[in-house]
Amino acid sequence: MQGAAIESLGLDYRYEAIPVTPEGLGRAVAGLRDPSVAGFNVTIPYKGAILPLLDEVDATARAVGAVNTVVNEGGRIKGYNTDSPAAVRALGEAYGDLGGCRVVIFGAGGAARAVAFGLVPKARWIRIFARDAAKAENLASDIRRQHDVDVLGAGLVGAQCSVGAADILVNATPVGMSPNVGNSPVDACILHSSLLVFDLIYSPERTRLLQDAEAVGAKTLGGLTMLVYQGAEALRLWTGRRAPEDVMMGAARRALGGGTR
Repeated sequence: MQGAAIESLGLDYRYEAIPVTPEGLGRAVAGLRDPSVAGFNVTIPYKGAILPLLDEVDATARAVGAVNTVVNEGGRIKGYNTDSPAAVRALGEAYGDLGGCRVVIFGAGGAARAVAFGLVPKARWIRIFARDAAKAENLASDIRRQHDVDVLGAGLVGAQCSVGAADILVNATPVGMSPNVGNSPVDACILHSSLLVFDLIYSPERTRLLQDAEAVGAKTLGGLTMLVYQGAEALRLWTGRRAPEDVMMGAARRALGGGTR
């Protein structure tokens, strides 16, 4: 996706994957301070661990507690979170005006944090459910410390009532990801036609959750749009150039075996 965008823009850049062990994170970040490096992305499990290794952290990333994009300016490195605005942008395009929306989020990890903090200024209420109830409540508590918003975190018990009253349901767990494509984090019987169901998973593009949602007449949104939007914003931060999102979407779909549509 990034390689296709770089080629399309005619830039003398390249985008490479660098495996990093937990004990090697500090060394890897130090090496990436080299002035020849414009910046880099950070994936799980390092989105939180990298914060103390950075010289500066953008306000959004600081609030979320996770960095997925780092910009290197002459050896000084600053962290950003492009997941959060990408999620809100994708949701806004699919749902419309998000003001006053009622949101249920399954999951309490980095992706859930990015979505929840992004929606806080707009949502009427947010309910966060996770297998680890303490982790869900910790996320809700972190949000309440920074915002005056109706947000609760809990275990999976009790999710059914909240989903019934929700406008937007977000899956921020890996349940349903390839190769376990037959799984869904949500019992199909609690879905309803008034929902927009947003699954952050992008492989497969149509997860079991999205198929179940379509079957009851709900609107659906897959994770590929968010993936492209966060990548496009990262490329803009590194290069100062507007990313060719259509090129990136096509390349991502081809890489995932989805053709060129």
